Amino acid sequence: QVQLVESGGGLVQPGGSLRLSCAVSGIIFSFHEMGWYRQAPRKQRELVARISSFGYTNYADFVKGRFTISRDNNENTLTLQMNSLRPEDTAVYYCNNVPSSLGAWGQGTLVTVSA
Repeated sequence: QVQLVESGGGLVQPGGSLRLSCAVSGIIFSFHEMGWYRQAPRKQRELVARISSFGYTNYADFVKGRFTISRDNNENTLTLQMNSLRPEDTAVYYCNNVPSSLGAWGQGTLVTVSA
């Protein structure tokens, strides 16, 4: 059974930083390209950043230069370091494979950027 458990969200002021983590079980983690997605209120879920099995990364333009995705294939964890946060980064953040095909989503972790 696939499990995705996101953590690390919270309330932060504009310009601040947060580090999100995702613990993954039930799949051979190292086989999968993984990504962080987010869904803001009244918007569709969107892919924020992705990382291949070998560590190649790609970012959406709106986070490029501010966010860093990484993975630990030994610990089956995915991480998103978010710096220079903006109010428009407010959303629930999720991890999943890319494209999302695991048939499951975690509960997500809420990031709120506000003064």
